[in-house]
Amino acid sequence: MYLTKILSLWNRLTTGSTNRKILGAAITVGLGVGFSKGIAVLKELVVAWKFGTGDELDAYFIAIMVPFFIINIVAGALNEALVPTYIQVLEKEGKKSAQSLLSGAMSLALSLLVITAILIVVAAPIYVPLITKGFNTQKTELTFHLIYAVSPFVLISGCIIIFSSILNARERFALSAFTPTLTPAATIVFLLSLESWKTFSLVAGLLGGTTLEIIILGLELKRQGISVLPKWHGFSKNLRQVVAQYLPSVTAAFLMCSTGIVDQSMAAMLAPGSVAALNYADKVVVLPIFLTTTALNTAVTPYFSKMVAHHDWQGVLHTLKHYLRLIFLVTLPFTALLLLASETIVKLLLQRGSFTPEDTQLVSQIQNCYALQIPFYVGAVFLVQLIISIKKNRILMWGSALNLIVNVIGNYTLMHFFGIQGIALSTSIVYLVSFIFLLLFSFKYLKEITSNSKSEVNL
Repeated sequence: MYLTKILSLWNRLTTGSTNRKILGAAITVGLGVGFSKGIAVLKELVVAWKFGTGDELDAYFIAIMVPFFIINIVAGALNEALVPTYIQVLEKEGKKSAQSLLSGAMSLALSLLVITAILIVVAAPIYVPLITKGFNTQKTELTFHLIYAVSPFVLISGCIIIFSSILNARERFALSAFTPTLTPAATIVFLLSLESWKTFSLVAGLLGGTTLEIIILGLELKRQGISVLPKWHGFSKNLRQVVAQYLPSVTAAFLMCSTGIVDQSMAAMLAPGSVAALNYADKVVVLPIFLTTTALNTAVTPYFSKMVAHHDWQGVLHTLKHYLRLIFLVTLPFTALLLLASETIVKLLLQRGSFTPEDTQLVSQIQNCYALQIPFYVGAVFLVQLIISIKKNRILMWGSALNLIVNVIGNYTLMHFFGIQGIALSTSIVYLVSFIFLLLFSFKYLKEITSNSKSEVNL
């Protein structure tokens, strides 16, 4: 009886208007992401128990760094370029044309991912010595072997991103939100059952879990009558649209990912322990940001894309204003609470063993500087989804370039006055500038296109 009432309340809250549908999708994705992160934390505890901070774990983290960087750039950018066009074609031209677009995109994606995976292996002798300068010969050799073992992850993970994005585009959010729990769960199983494999048990868990993910997502797509098999139909008009949006998306992703590398490199110029302190402070702030942005952005993109496909610009503007207000109403109090409780949080989570009260004070100060970005980061990422939906990805490229410039200048300037805290403060300024840039463009574009639409109607 209580379950029936809860379901009835859920249906009332999440059906009807577009804003309610977005809310329902965001809650579904948020629950899935939160559950996945909980399993991932459990996995990290098992990893820490098994490996501590030993050489083998160092080698593993270096080995997966490049594949993860490539996936974020190659597959993440493809997702941004494909989904709006796929939804537009589905709404305007029907399922057959949408399937043709997906088959062609899968052909390009698989080719690109296979080439990338091969390059990661072939080029390893060039880049591994550059990123393992402090490793001894044995540790470097282990890194090579782990890179070779983990290379298929690029292909599998890239396909998972595409499969999930298509399910989300069809408003099937739950499965793609909860399947990421499989990889950390599989890793825990392999760690506990195959101790003799050492760090290769981590690779086995990564590959085993993602293989389960791709099978489940693929079967669900098949059940819905969507084929994920690559089939080349030539460079159609729709596929050319995807490619045109993909190139600036790749550039934007590369520039955005580079800001993290810049921060780490510049932190290394400061006092010993600065890099570690920066990473500790970042983790507490990143978790709520990640949960919020993943849930909201996964939910909002299909609905933005549908409204754009039907030229419902008033609906787009209404949704944009509604959720921007909601974002700031939620994130501003949360940010204030985090600022007040920063030192207590760090003390409870980290202050034990080698982590001293002095470390707590430093990390909490850095954390405060990072926390200032929260409202602007969440707002900026929300605006990014609108820009992706209207297929103006070149704006993201210019915005990312602006972010990188502001980040470098901010780091150099503020680190001289505030030390490591200055780098964190610079990051918050970057997202303030990014939010203002994207907000001005979005409202300018929507104002112009709404005015043009009204003029056409009057004529």
